[in-house]
Amino acid sequence: MPSLFARLPAFPWDRLEPYKATAAAHDGGIVDLSIGTPVDPVPELIQDALTAAANSPGYPTVWGTPALREAILGWLARRTNAAGLDHPNVLPVVGSKELVAWLPTQLGLGPGDKVACPQPAYPTYEVGARLAGAEPVPYTGSVTDLDPAGLRLVWLNSPGNPSGRVLDVAELRAAVEWARRHGVLLLSDECYLELGWEADPVSVLDPAVCGGSVDGLIAVHSLSKRSNLAGYRAAFLAGDRTVLGELLQIRKHGGMMLPAPVQAAMTVALGDDAHVAVQRERYAARRAALRGALEGRGFRIEHSEASLYLWATRDEPCWETVADLSEEGVLVAPGEFYGTPGDRFVRVAFTATDERVAEAVRRLS
Repeated sequence: MPSLFARLPAFPWDRLEPYKATAAAHDGGIVDLSIGTPVDPVPELIQDALTAAANSPGYPTVWGTPALREAILGWLARRTNAAGLDHPNVLPVVGSKELVAWLPTQLGLGPGDKVACPQPAYPTYEVGARLAGAEPVPYTGSVTDLDPAGLRLVWLNSPGNPSGRVLDVAELRAAVEWARRHGVLLLSDECYLELGWEADPVSVLDPAVCGGSVDGLIAVHSLSKRSNLAGYRAAFLAGDRTVLGELLQIRKHGGMMLPAPVQAAMTVALGDDAHVAVQRERYAARRAALRGALEGRGFRIEHSEASLYLWATRDEPCWETVADLSEEGVLVAPGEFYGTPGDRFVRVAFTATDERVAEAVRRLS
């Protein structure tokens, strides 16, 4: 019997190791801008909530505490304008990557089913389809151009990773209407919603997009970027209560539950907007510094109006750019990792410390 592993593409990041070694050998050390992992401290009020809940000997619930669900609903109302949602419309999950990778399987997809994935994009959308035995269908234009035959799920990603592209209300609304017309479940990965720079990202849950009904829609949200909680694996879903109700039962059987201290920390994090504003200011300064340095070096920045990345090109093969920058101790991600539309781009994360960003700017200038 073929192994599950055989369905998967080669793990792309292994190919970056030689360039990482070159960058690490630089006299001033490596400036790693290849992965968007938070480096700033977890806000103290979140750490305090985690610590206060440390004595949690019993099993947590898969659905999360009522307080957590209320915090999710409160944040959704403030940030996405979502209206009419209640506890059955939300579901905490163990990090958004786990969710993206296993959602097609948990929804019962398999051979003969298709999952539409945007390009360039986070490769886990394709991985999730392949793990389920379904067929990934990459698309570069509008969802409305897709052939609906056999299509069960369609992914949106706005703000996008790696490009930072933001879909406007009209584009989102057209995608929602198309998916509903063809009976296709629409998944919207909105993990960078709080990080708009040159655009104000909008959720599919916004009534201006969905018409006040979340039927057929699921939004994916994460606290990894907004609250520096990547290490906590804190995320949640919001949307169609029928779909989320089925997922809740499946995840109960699988024991897919967030640790109780993490649930307590999420509750506090979602109730506080001040720490998000502080983190945004940090990222805005790093973004401005790196963008100026890259443009001064002859790069062109495309999209990048939101998220934690600059989508940069010198109109050359991406691996040539990676090699060139690695000689200066700066490591970036080749756009090829995110699909063929990225062949001549690199993704530059601005999640390094202020000191490392300043060093990258110095080297690029």
